[in-house]
Amino acid sequence: MPPTLTLARPDGKLAPFTLSGRAPVTAPPGPIKSRIGMAAVHVVADPLAAINPTLQVALDWDATLRFRHYVWSLGLAVAEAMDTSQRGMGFDWTAAKELIKRSVAESKTVAGAVLASGAGTDHLEAGPRVTIADVEAAYEEQCAWIEGCDGRVILMASRALAACAKSPDDYVKVYGRILSQAREPVIIHWLGEMFDPALAGYWGSRERDRQVETLLAIVSEYAAKIDGVKISLLDQAREIAMRRRFPKAVRMYTGDDFDYPTTIRGDGQRHSDALLGIFDVIAPAAAAALKALDRGDTATYETILAPTLTLSRHVFGDPTRFYKTGVVFAAYLNGHQSHFRMVGGLESARSIVHLSEQFRLMDAAGLLRDPEMAAIRMRRVLVVAGIE
Repeated sequence: MPPTLTLARPDGKLAPFTLSGRAPVTAPPGPIKSRIGMAAVHVVADPLAAINPTLQVALDWDATLRFRHYVWSLGLAVAEAMDTSQRGMGFDWTAAKELIKRSVAESKTVAGAVLASGAGTDHLEAGPRVTIADVEAAYEEQCAWIEGCDGRVILMASRALAACAKSPDDYVKVYGRILSQAREPVIIHWLGEMFDPALAGYWGSRERDRQVETLLAIVSEYAAKIDGVKISLLDQAREIAMRRRFPKAVRMYTGDDFDYPTTIRGDGQRHSDALLGIFDVIAPAAAAALKALDRGDTATYETILAPTLTLSRHVFGDPTRFYKTGVVFAAYLNGHQSHFRMVGGLESARSIVHLSEQFRLMDAAGLLRDPEMAAIRMRRVLVVAGIE
């Protein structure tokens, strides 16, 4: 019989919940061919490190790298040192440098492994004395580190640039300089303010249409230096409209954790590839669905992803920037790490009510790879919240 446990309901009351008994989703072996599916992956904190976890970073390197091997084994690509790894939320550039170096080295040991790493300016603290030249130098430093490790660059949005830029022209100047120096085509990542409030007004305007036009101008001018653009605005219509205007050689990487099945499937003219934090949580389902799409089996593709979308909308619910807690919670439930602890103590960023609902939704989506183990681990989390 499937296990039963007591969970918190949205109204704050407790109620028994019996797991569905659904078999976990598995993906067939082999590569994914018709789309690029990148999972922006989390990091595993070291719970035994003698540090102040709110001020310092210590990782369990074995568990962190083992999870990357798991993602590669499914045929998915890895986006490293991104927002999902808590860049800008406790995970600093010093720690990211080591993560990038180790991950690139690991990728070289796996046939067909695809890896790209985030370059930003997070070692440059935004302030009134920061200049455009400072931002350029900070980007150059991080890009040089990634390329020096023989890695590929994802050009992340910059809080420092958002704070010091006076107009769209400043963005054109900075991005033009960095792109012109890139060794190989990069992925530009536009992270919306719902993920990071400090990025409000990016591209030199608070009006979305003007922001789009500035980015499209950069993409048009530097298309040869751009592999693709990741849009994290949670706005499907905006994403589809933008990708129609991209040069044919420039990919759209969906960052729409609210509606990725539609954008990835495409509209008959163009489709989006994927660079998604939710792919960390739903990795086996994502791989299985994309491989179904490879076969032209859109019915199976949609059947697999439909329940994951409900889960994703919950994990990325307001305030969206705390979605990382749900990502690590899922990794704990599924045995990818031995504990539910996070860099910066962010395991406390979601309520037990929120986590209880995530558990229900993961069960419904077939994303508990060992339901008995997941139930045991969920009970441990519940006990910490006073639910016996």
